[in-house]
Amino acid sequence: AYLTRLMAQAVPGVTVTHVDMVEAKTYGEQFVSTAGRVIVNVRYGPGSPEDLPTRLVVKVARGVDKILAPFYENEVNFYNRVRPELDLETPRSFGAGFDAVSSDFAIVLEDLTLRGATFPSVLSPVTLDNVRSILSQQAKLHARFWESPRLRPGGDLAWAGSHVEGKVAELMMVGAEPLIQHEIDTVSFKREMVQRLRTTGPALRNGTLALHRHQQSLPQTLVEGDMHIGNSYILPDGSGGLLDWQLTCRGHHMHDVSYLVTTALSVEDRRAHEQDLVRFYLDRLAVEGVADCPSFEESFTEFGRCLMWGVYIGWLTTPVVNYGWEITVMNHFRLTTAFEDHETARLIAQVV
Repeated sequence: AYLTRLMAQAVPGVTVTHVDMVEAKTYGEQFVSTAGRVIVNVRYGPGSPEDLPTRLVVKVARGVDKILAPFYENEVNFYNRVRPELDLETPRSFGAGFDAVSSDFAIVLEDLTLRGATFPSVLSPVTLDNVRSILSQQAKLHARFWESPRLRPGGDLAWAGSHVEGKVAELMMVGAEPLIQHEIDTVSFKREMVQRLRTTGPALRNGTLALHRHQQSLPQTLVEGDMHIGNSYILPDGSGGLLDWQLTCRGHHMHDVSYLVTTALSVEDRRAHEQDLVRFYLDRLAVEGVADCPSFEESFTEFGRCLMWGVYIGWLTTPVVNYGWEITVMNHFRLTTAFEDHETARLIAQVV
């Protein structure tokens, strides 16, 4: 009955008569960070649309973590209010709901493995063509909402907030601060990594706040918000798609581009190709209809500044148990190396 009610929002006339659980992934299994996933086989009742898949993935709350409620509400809003209008390679949704009292949520999604999708990480080889394909999807998303009044107060997408305002921003910049400092204080490699950058947790937080304040004065769009390579998928033809919309908000286009390129590629490949990839993305942005694209020089400078967020929020927030030791360390290694390569601390100092 619950699944029927949930799906009926997106699929009028549907009834679910039988559910078999195939697999459940919960927190602590190294590929579950902020939500659990349940794979189910379902049967539909008479009168249900005939084209519905019989295998579904249901994304659900991670235990009783009410602190994560802003993430859950944000992603439900994306799938209910934005996904239906997008021609974008991202999972199809068959219903999503959020309970503000209990902080429970559920999103019914297609099972991407039925289309042969694979899910890359920093441990798997990712080709330049894979990255270009994902960048093309980013450009399509960013172009659709480029400088859109819908994202501003009074607009129908104002719920998304920004990197400086809204429930998600408050959680990331205020609520997460003690968690990040705890990670620095208690996890030796994180502590010495921060020391190697000649910085501190409070200094990184202040730098991230300065980054966001600065970029609010630049062109804005709807960003995916958490676009590390682990939040993507690759289809058999090599094309890529975007996963996980918990941190989607109004922001700067390079926020998504920088995080993807830096986590997707080895240090050597990123150094060799990052400029060409930014140029490729900007070309796609123009093709998708943005008439006043920012210059390469401006965008590449912001690419470097965005690494402040990647280091501080992107992975210092993430306990090793979420993804396992090697994935966690490799993300940190790629991000901090890029942070040094781009002289991110110097770039941030220019806008403080």
